[in-house]
Amino acid sequence: MEVCILIPTLNEEKNIGKTIEDFKRQGFTNIFVIDGNSTDRTREIAESKGAKVAIQSGKGKGQAVAEAFEMIDSDVIVLVDGDGTYMAEDVHKLLEPIFKGVADHVVGNRLINYEKGAFTKLNFIGNVALNFIFRTTYGVELFDILSGYRALRKEVYKNVNLKKQGFEIETELTVETIAKGFRIMEVPINYRKRSGKTKLSPIRDGLKIGSTIYNLLARYSPGRYFYFVGTFLIALGVIFGVYVVYDWFRDITHSLMAVLTALLIISGMQIIIFGVISDFVFRGNSETTRELIMIRSELREIKESMRKENQPDEGKR
Repeated sequence: MEVCILIPTLNEEKNIGKTIEDFKRQGFTNIFVIDGNSTDRTREIAESKGAKVAIQSGKGKGQAVAEAFEMIDSDVIVLVDGDGTYMAEDVHKLLEPIFKGVADHVVGNRLINYEKGAFTKLNFIGNVALNFIFRTTYGVELFDILSGYRALRKEVYKNVNLKKQGFEIETELTVETIAKGFRIMEVPINYRKRSGKTKLSPIRDGLKIGSTIYNLLARYSPGRYFYFVGTFLIALGVIFGVYVVYDWFRDITHSLMAVLTALLIISGMQIIIFGVISDFVFRGNSETTRELIMIRSELREIKESMRKENQPDEGKR
């Protein structure tokens, strides 16, 4: 499989050169840098090290990644930050499950083995909390959905629908992968301390990521989205109901509140039932979509193989 190393950058002149050199030492020559209009020498250094460089048309890491996905046509993309926090040696851990055919999208888990100082206390707590919320909400056993080091098959990166423009991109990539029925897994990687100031704002970006986890739930599982609403209405109805029953024992009647209680509970149950049906239909569509994508990919490979086989015959004529 042809592998392309994709590096989104913004003012990374201190680290981009070494990052490219490290990947070249691992045997990777197809390196693509998508730059967010850096004001330093990032692009010049990347080009001098032999990388192909493109300037993104918009702003934000998410927009850069989405734009690069359209430009690249390799069998596999390895997405990695250009800040020197990830080790090029770990790329083989990411690629192995894809080459073996057991995964379509592999995420590097930083939280298992990280260098002292790589995370601030606030960043680490935020990462753990957001990953816990994700596992609880989506029911998928992933422990580092915010990792910027991951490998994706062509079928994945050409079919994900990316709309987030900032640091929410990793969350959206993860959700889009599982929503479309592709296989995703994690492998442990090393994570080093960043040299220079981070562009991530722990509180602002953390809130955005948390909001993204919830908002994207409709893409992955509409049923779960309805479950939260239905459960909330039922809980509200139970609270009102307890109050109504308590006052009824005290010979105080709340007729209208009793009706409201019944409506809340019944509405909540109906929404949950509707969620179950939606989830069933959505999962079936996701599996069908994935199978169609894989069939289309196989047909494209067969067509390309036949074209190459016919080229010598055409030359002889």
